[in-house]
Amino acid sequence: MIGNLEPEEHVMEQSVMYPGDMLGRLSIALEQLDWDREDEIVVKIGGTQVSGIDVGEEYNKKWQSPIGTRKYNKDAFIVIENLSRNPVKSSQPFGEGEFKPRHPHKKDET
Repeated sequence: MIGNLEPEEHVMEQSVMYPGDMLGRLSIALEQLDWDREDEIVVKIGGTQVSGIDVGEEYNKKWQSPIGTRKYNKDAFIVIENLSRNPVKSSQPFGEGEFKPRHPHKKDET
């Protein structure tokens, strides 16, 4: 096995390929979605709160936090967005004579 990297041969153990239970499950899910390593992804964290109140120098540290302090809720979540697989296309207007609604608009003649 030393020096031999044939594609059929498993040179890495499963525990090395997927370190940790949480990262391993995430890796498996990304493989099931057929995402590539070259895909451009954005990772966002939701379920957070940022203090927006200026509490001054002396404040109750148990209940208040300085302005701009970020806290993560217990139900915080992670959003992984694959920008490579999410092409944004603007809607295009219908061509001349292509728009045929099922219920045509009738003008009131009153």
